[in-house]
Amino acid sequence: MTIQEAQQTVDNWIKENGVRYFNELTNMAILTEEVGEVARIIARQYGEQSFKKSDEGKQLGDELADVLFVVICLANQTGVDLTQALAANLQKKTTRDRDRHHQNDKLK
Repeated sequence: MTIQEAQQTVDNWIKENGVRYFNELTNMAILTEEVGEVARIIARQYGEQSFKKSDEGKQLGDELADVLFVVICLANQTGVDLTQALAANLQKKTTRDRDRHHQNDKLK
């Protein structure tokens, strides 16, 4: 699935199942919540925290997909073409960071 197809799929899902998009502020709050759930799994799976009973059944891929879903919702409702935005962002990073990471001794 391309990013453009994902944006259209989410838009179709919202129209068929979600009635309408939540407003942008609500979606921003939901995004923050979803990112927190990703952080919780990362902290337990790759960090020093131990899993709790309430963490059972939580899958990183599912939580990342929740984050992606809300990002796509925000893009759709604000008129952002994520394909174009990502391409422009990668170009910006390439120009800005072309040598920076190669010169970073911490990455060697």
